[in-house]
Amino acid sequence: MSTAALLDNSHYEQACDQAIAMCDGNLRSTIKALIMANEYLEAELEELQAAISAGCIPDTSRSKMRSKSSAA
Repeated sequence: MSTAALLDNSHYEQACDQAIAMCDGNLRSTIKALIMANEYLEAELEELQAAISAGCIPDTSRSKMRSKSSAA
């Protein structure tokens, strides 16, 4: 990430304000909601990784890398 992007936190500030507003200003509820959302996304990621490992879903990033290396 570039230094300029790190210094411009306005989108993070807006996201925080929006999350807090969605929880009626209750910071504890906001943190709880964010933790729950993170846990959900982690579980989804684990399911997708398991499906890719089992061959149920093609790993497009690997196939793209293979096609680039075979083209060289």
